[in-house]
Amino acid sequence: MKSCAFAFALTVLALGTTLAQVPENLVVQGVPPIPPELKSAVGRYLEFRAAGFNDWHPTKREMIITTRFADVTQLHQVIMPGGARRQLTFLPEPVAGGTFDPKQGAFIVFSQDRGGGEFFQLHRYDLADGRITLLTDGKSRNMAPRWSNSGDWLAYSSTRRTGSDTDIYVVNPRHPNSDRLILEVKGGGWGVLDWSPNDEQLLLGESISINESRIHLLNRASGVVQLLTPPSGGKISWTGALFAKDGKSIFAVTDRDSEFQRLSRLDLATQKLTPLGTEARADMEAFDLSADGRKLAIVGNQEGVSVLRLLDARSGKELSTPKLPLGVIGAIKWHGNNCDLAFTLSSARSPNDVYVLDAKTGRVERWTESETGGLDPASFVEPELIRVKSYDGLPVSAFLYRPDFRKFPGPRPVLINIHGGPEGQSRPIFQARNNYYLNELGLAVLYPNVRGSMGYGKTFLTLDNGFKREDSVKDIGTFLDWVERDAGLDAKRVAVIGGSYGGYMVLASLVHHGRRLRCGMEAVGISNFLTFLKNTQDYRRDLRRVEYGDERDPAMAEFLGKISPANHADEIQRPLFVIQGLNDPRVPATESEQMTKAIREHGGTAWYLVAKDEGHGFQKKHNVDFMFRSTALFLQEHLMN
Repeated sequence: MKSCAFAFALTVLALGTTLAQVPENLVVQGVPPIPPELKSAVGRYLEFRAAGFNDWHPTKREMIITTRFADVTQLHQVIMPGGARRQLTFLPEPVAGGTFDPKQGAFIVFSQDRGGGEFFQLHRYDLADGRITLLTDGKSRNMAPRWSNSGDWLAYSSTRRTGSDTDIYVVNPRHPNSDRLILEVKGGGWGVLDWSPNDEQLLLGESISINESRIHLLNRASGVVQLLTPPSGGKISWTGALFAKDGKSIFAVTDRDSEFQRLSRLDLATQKLTPLGTEARADMEAFDLSADGRKLAIVGNQEGVSVLRLLDARSGKELSTPKLPLGVIGAIKWHGNNCDLAFTLSSARSPNDVYVLDAKTGRVERWTESETGGLDPASFVEPELIRVKSYDGLPVSAFLYRPDFRKFPGPRPVLINIHGGPEGQSRPIFQARNNYYLNELGLAVLYPNVRGSMGYGKTFLTLDNGFKREDSVKDIGTFLDWVERDAGLDAKRVAVIGGSYGGYMVLASLVHHGRRLRCGMEAVGISNFLTFLKNTQDYRRDLRRVEYGDERDPAMAEFLGKISPANHADEIQRPLFVIQGLNDPRVPATESEQMTKAIREHGGTAWYLVAKDEGHGFQKKHNVDFMFRSTALFLQEHLMN
């Protein structure tokens, strides 16, 4: 009797320990209590921060950035290189980004959603008193605000009218009641790119798929829309357009007449397209024009590594290629002084931070230095670029991070981390929490770029479309073959992890390569393409049909059902960890629910974690921390032993 009572007491104690560890906003099934020693070991790796550039002050050499000091990302002000980050917003939800009033800098317009639902609202933050004013309707999805040159108006896209079409609106943020619809459109891929120098016209982008998009010109007075990029045979991508300062031409990134995205000038009168800069086997992924219209800053993607170049905007000739650390660049913007170029940079040994290039001297200043939990960044591992040929001879590549062989001798277990998208790309960025896997568990981490990934040309980008969907899953088999040939890796201990479309790839890999894997972890992953296309948000559905296939076609519906992992749950014999945000508008929570249920009904092991206040991925620190501790425990139990 005493023995039974003692056993019951231990059960209650264990249950209490589990509940005490779990934030009340999380639903946790099958996840054991986190051992205190694991919680302690992981601790330092949960304290990394990052900073993202948002905007320059219009008259001062100051900027606003986003970074996190408490639970979620907020707006901060930085007034000098290495200066203190002064927090401006103190809100319970993350701030997605902000932009200054472009004339006086008296207020900031910022974007924010609730609970990860991605129905972003625009707000005005007054710097004088910190007052916040809602500018949009509080319900719809409002995206990508662009300031007029006068500084009086913001143009943005919104789903307000139908819930699926991204119409164009304008508002004077000083007078929220001025908000009005100026163009009704059809489809969820429309957005504002730029205003003409006289503010009489707007450049609009229309995205049909990752490899097909168009640019339109809207006359504000007449409401007439002109297609600037008529079809010229085949699918053409046009992105990121800006007006030249004379208003007679635009700068745009396009793959017209090229395998890669190139920066070009399009003459509005003659339709003549002139490529700028030198030809390179690299996609141009970001650019900005200086205020005086004389200099262009462009960022190229060369096998995942960013290269920053400066061009003469009139001649297109290259001015310089600044020397920067090996990494990934984003969010570039010129200051109004036409000299300072701000950008963010992430590398294997540095978190995402803000830097400024002096275009005259070539000097680079670091404006923020984000914390690394007290760990020495110099000790973090640099990746190797791995190139292999897949089953059909197609070249594919990956970045491999190896743990220190002196600390971890012998063949090492491997974690294959598969990117989402599907048109995403694994790149040599800061590993943050994943450094725990390398430094403490001795895992090797492999980031493959299978067919369908960005950065390798438009043909490569389409090689997994429609009926070719599982060809990318075969590429994972190629990397498993490569692991077997590497003496430093243990092919008998391999796990897969991925989020969103990467979550589908994890599930598909467990179906097709399960005997070669120990376990899998997927977050917000697609488990059934038919239910996914039915339940994803209306504004996304047509865009996703172009990529995955149109389920209204009986042949495609049959194929999508055939390849959906939820219909092959009986073939998944390895432990699985499923992670989901309840408010996910992209991959609804029903995808994770049905996958977990199917695995369990067939006798499989499935850990399940749901955050009630998150969407397509976790953003709140307390949720991220619990998720990471749980994944570390999952790997210890199912991969390391």
